[in-house]
Amino acid sequence: MATDYDAQRKNDDDTESIEAIKERIPSKPSISEDDVDNVDSFTIPDVVNEELEVLILPQQENEFTCMNCFLVKPQSQKASKTKLGLICSECAY
Repeated sequence: MATDYDAQRKNDDDTESIEAIKERIPSKPSISEDDVDNVDSFTIPDVVNEELEVLILPQQENEFTCMNCFLVKPQSQKASKTKLGLICSECAY
């Protein structure tokens, strides 16, 4: 069967009333008093209160600190040396 795509899709008789459209829209959920403080439903995890033990090592002999990004990188990523210091290969571009 052929379809005429240029024809109007709705006739004036087919229009819905505002009341019929409003009935199809779901009502908004009510917000309880508990949810007012936490609108995004974001909860703080219990891990926040725990202390973390981290072992910090000093910079090793085979590492350098990039003077552009200030990250400690291995010597293999050394790209150039400026008057400020060494630059890693990622920052050299």
